[in-house]
This record gives sequence, structure tokens and C-alpha cells, in this order.
Amino acid sequence: MLTSPWIAALMALFLWWFSTGAILMVVRHADRAGGNARMICLMSSLPLLALGLWGFHATLAMDSTLAVYGAFLAALAVWGWVELTFLTGMITGPNLRACPDGLPEWERFLRAWGTVAYHETLLTLIFVAMWLVAAGAENTVGLWTFTILYFARISAKLNLYFGVPRINTEFLPEALGHLASHFRIQRLNWVFPISVSALTFAVACWLERLYAAQTGAEVAGFALLSAITGLALLEHWLMVLPLPDAKLWRWMLPAPKPTQDKNTRPEGSHGF
Repeated sequence: MLTSPWIAALMALFLWWFSTGAILMVVRHADRAGGNARMICLMSSLPLLALGLWGFHATLAMDSTLAVYGAFLAALAVWGWVELTFLTGMITGPNLRACPDGLPEWERFLRAWGTVAYHETLLTLIFVAMWLVAAGAENTVGLWTFTILYFARISAKLNLYFGVPRINTEFLPEALGHLASHFRIQRLNWVFPISVSALTFAVACWLERLYAAQTGAEVAGFALLSAITGLALLEHWLMVLPLPDAKLWRWMLPAPKPTQDKNTRPEGSHGF
């Protein structure tokens, strides 16, 4: 059953939805609790990081179907923990201020980079370390999963910076309220067609590998990678298409504080 590409794709879809909702729920509860709740939340999640790193390394030399799923889950665990450091406001960047109006583009870019610099540096260090450890390994599903999420995140952030039609910060945590001022709403930008073309090409490449797969493990692995890349592509289109995607998670979250702004949506609202 686990070798079915449909089961693998549904597994990726469920994990995307569930992990996003779980992270948003934890962050929302931390916002409501106040005090040291964010730090306690982050520290209590360290076992998730440890388990993810162990699973990533342990599955590198395994070529079974279970190892493929294990590598995929391990990469998501590491990614989820790093995202939690950002959404709780523990690791973001040196700039914690809103962006003033009327700035020259170079200064606006530096300010925007300052809001995420530490977090992006952490992600990049983990990304490079994973490639140094896992390149050429028997099982690289975890490596490619993290790689897809890494570049899709950079692409999403660039699109939010340069401007897209639909930005909604409904799930933007209290600690990151200043980020909304660094986004830009406009019809489209020059990065968007490059982003969706690259992701579409990546999906096509994974599907071609899936079609040519010879073993059950290869089928499961390429199906997982196809699905997670397809979801990244969908998240980009949700910046343009008028679809109520926030309803997927709104029902499962506690009510925000009354002072929280609900006018706009960051890419962080999709978890990945």
C-alpha cells in the first residue's frame, strides 16, 4: 500500500495540512498566553528537531519504502522546527520595526532583509550542512524535500516583497506584526512567472522520474517529492487566485487577541 503513488501523494497533502495547522495552533496559543510562552514553546519542541536530524541521518543509507517515508518526515520535522523559531519571533532578524512609506527601493530591501536575516541564515546553514552530509547517499528524499521547501520559501518571500495581488496576514503572529508593512500589494511582479515556471518544471521532472521508477521505494519517493513540489506551486498561485485557503485552518485555531490585524496573509500562513 505504501508503494502506491496515490497514497504517497495523499500522505504529503495530509502532512502539509496537519503540520501547518499544528504550528499555527501552537503559535496562537503562545500569543494568547504571553510572557515566556513563546520561549517555552520553542524549547519544548527541541525533541522534534533532534528526532528530525536523527531520522534524516539514519535513513541516508536505507533504500526501503519505509526509509523513504522516514526521510520525508524527518525533513519536515527539521523544517517545522525552524519555522517555529520564526513564527514565535525567537529567531527572525535585527529589524523589528515597521517599514515607513516613501523609502527608496534599496533601503526598503535592506529593511525587509533585516526582518528575516537571522532566520534565513539558520535555514541556509542547515541546507548547506544537509547537502554536505547527504549528497550521493542511497536515500536522498529527505535532502530533496528540504531543498524544495528551501527554494520555495525564498521564492515566496521575494514575491511578497515585490508584490502580489493577494496578501492576507490573518495568521501572522503577534511577534511578527511588523512584517506586513514590508509586503507590497500589486497585480504581479517579474519574479512570479519565473517562480511558477520553475516549480512547474520541477513537478514535471519529478513526475517523469515517477513514471520511470523501477522499485516501490522509488515510486513512493518521487510521488512524495512531486506532491510537495505541487503544493509549493499551489501556494504561489494562492497569492494570485481569489481562493479562501485560510478556511482550511481557521476552524481549528483559538480566537486571536482582539487587537490582532486581520487585513492581510503571509506565506508563513501556509506553514511550508
